[in-house]
Amino acid sequence: MVNLTVSLAGVELKNPVIPASGTFGYGREYAELYDLNVLGSFSWKGTTGSARLGNPQPRIAETEGGMLNAVGLQNPGIDAVIANEVPNIAKIFQGPVIANVGGFSLEEYADNCRKLNGVDQVKILEVNISCPNVHAGGQNFGSDPQGAAAVTKAVRAVTDKPVFMKLSPNVTDIAAIARACEAEGADGICLINTLLGMRIDLKTKRPLLANRTGGLSGPAVFPVAVRMVWDVYEAVKLPIIGCGGVSSAEDVCEMMLAGATAVEVGAANLRDPYACKTIIEKLPAVCAQLGVTNISELTGGAHHG
Repeated sequence: MVNLTVSLAGVELKNPVIPASGTFGYGREYAELYDLNVLGSFSWKGTTGSARLGNPQPRIAETEGGMLNAVGLQNPGIDAVIANEVPNIAKIFQGPVIANVGGFSLEEYADNCRKLNGVDQVKILEVNISCPNVHAGGQNFGSDPQGAAAVTKAVRAVTDKPVFMKLSPNVTDIAAIARACEAEGADGICLINTLLGMRIDLKTKRPLLANRTGGLSGPAVFPVAVRMVWDVYEAVKLPIIGCGGVSSAEDVCEMMLAGATAVEVGAANLRDPYACKTIIEKLPAVCAQLGVTNISELTGGAHHG
């Protein structure tokens, strides 16, 4: 019998599998397909202070080994989520929820996290610092250690919930950014977000996406994600949620061996809405093949072999 439970900054999950933000909405659609209570948790759609319609279409494009998206944080806004989505989540999922929080200023990040501090079922705040800083000419908060540290400090001051900073891979030294977050009180790190990419339509000779560029996700980014999880595990003493191209139980175990405590599954949900359920069902057999009876034993295992 394999024990699949893991602990994220003191939050107990029945297994390490978490649908990633941006691919699971607020759970409504998936709850029509299967019982969400098989999940360790789920990270809800990136939520900002005000409602956002997102970027113009087309904003999704398939590519070899994955997909590009430029959705642009479409969401109903934090107040509407707390009023309408949170009560519904309580009906369809009884486990701990991860709230993915976006923002375009330090004040917006802090205000969103302050409001979520009183939402009982939200056990972890996953702070997405890939959002453009409107006070810095659109440069992402997560593009340098100083920006990442500033957001971490701002949200740490307004909540007593565990704060996991979600990092962008579009940087030179992700370990330095993780260390800056740790120094300002982060409880954990989530990585990676999508890689910046683009495609061009040969017929029109124009970019496929109206936004020109988008975030690359899917199996193509998995080796990059594994490498970055490895680097951050070596750099900080915080639990890590690994994310990026995970599509199988074997991928979950590999990500954990690199240093992840739990693993988010993103684009795979869009290809197969049962992806997370299937991965969870197959995890015990893969763990048995690896000779572990507690899946948490895998975390960081490749560093100590």
